Amino acid sequence: MNSGTIVNEQYLKGSLVILRETFEGSPVGASSAYLDREIGLFSTLEEVDADHASTSVNGSTIAAHTEHLKFYVDRLREFMEGRADEVNWEQSWLIETVNEEEWSFLKQAVAKSYEQLLLSIAGVSDWDENNIGDMVAIIAHSAYHLGAIRQIAKSVEPKR
Repeated sequence: MNSGTIVNEQYLKGSLVILRETFEGSPVGASSAYLDREIGLFSTLEEVDADHASTSVNGSTIAAHTEHLKFYVDRLREFMEGRADEVNWEQSWLIETVNEEEWSFLKQAVAKSYEQLLLSIAGVSDWDENNIGDMVAIIAHSAYHLGAIRQIAKSVEPKR
């Protein structure tokens, strides 16, 4: 192996570290790719109630970003598993507001989508250009929406 070659195992290990940190946060005391250590999507969503998730800031809500992120992860996972047909991406922005029950369900659905993604990633035997592209897209897109959600959350949190 030449030193300029990325081995599938190395690529996967590095990618999973960032993916897990995006959703789960970094381990306590560990370094982080993000400025806010130990903070990920799941812990951020747990700090938000349905009213705050439904509050529009600059035309978007946490609920909308959360649904869109879930939809995106599900579709990219399907592409990694061989899906070839087109996606109606407009469907990913249909939810803007939620009640407490819907918010709880959406948070659980995001966690399930993430778990299914990890299972799909574990099943990839050939990290070809398409699979690598999908993985990078999932990480980048998820990181973007984590940032957007965290910024909205800061804008709608109760004033003390």
